[in-house]
Amino acid sequence: MSNASATTERQVDSNLFITVSGPPGCGATTLTEGLAEALDCGYVIGGDIFRDLAADRGLSVQQLIAKAEEDDRIDRALDQRLRRIAEQWGAANKAFILESRLAGWLAGNRADLRIWLDAPEEVRIERLSDYEVSYEIERPDERASNDVRLEELDDEDSIGPLLRVREVSEAGRYESYYGIDVEDQSFYDLSINTARWEADTVLDIVLSAVEGYEAEADEGSFTTRDVDI
Repeated sequence: MSNASATTERQVDSNLFITVSGPPGCGATTLTEGLAEALDCGYVIGGDIFRDLAADRGLSVQQLIAKAEEDDRIDRALDQRLRRIAEQWGAANKAFILESRLAGWLAGNRADLRIWLDAPEEVRIERLSDYEVSYEIERPDERASNDVRLEELDDEDSIGPLLRVREVSEAGRYESYYGIDVEDQSFYDLSINTARWEADTVLDIVLSAVEGYEAEADEGSFTTRDVDI
């Protein structure tokens, strides 16, 4: 999947509240931006909220990431903001897309369509080595620096270990804070391996699901417990 935003000539009329989730390099941001364009609706990217939190505290993104591993209030502040967004749009009866690792969990039964994206680790690492992503990984020994950039880490052998450490750290925090198993995909409505198709095709697959959705024919989503943030 290209790192460029997916594009489509399709315009779909929908009032669905959609969540998009997945690990770093899965293509979640690309899909979210493409969906928002096709549905002509608003969206929120979890990484943007994280950057806002960093700015509010006068910290760099790398500094806030380091603090999040030591202080659960950082993760909880992010997730509380995302929960409020989910509550607002879950009751709005308007199209909206919320993207974050925990978006499906945080939105829960408020969401109309929950999407999980993934790809083999080697594919995701290759994608991350090609361009700078928002806040996925950083040099552990330079977390206090304001100018660490992913493009400095253009060696897949360097990115892979950092990516795995970050994913294990986050998974442990989610389990500890909320009892969430981030690997649990059982409640998602769509699960797509984005390594199999180009970004535009992934977007078309999701748009077909959105366009073909009829509430009267919906026999029920998988229910999820309300996560205590």
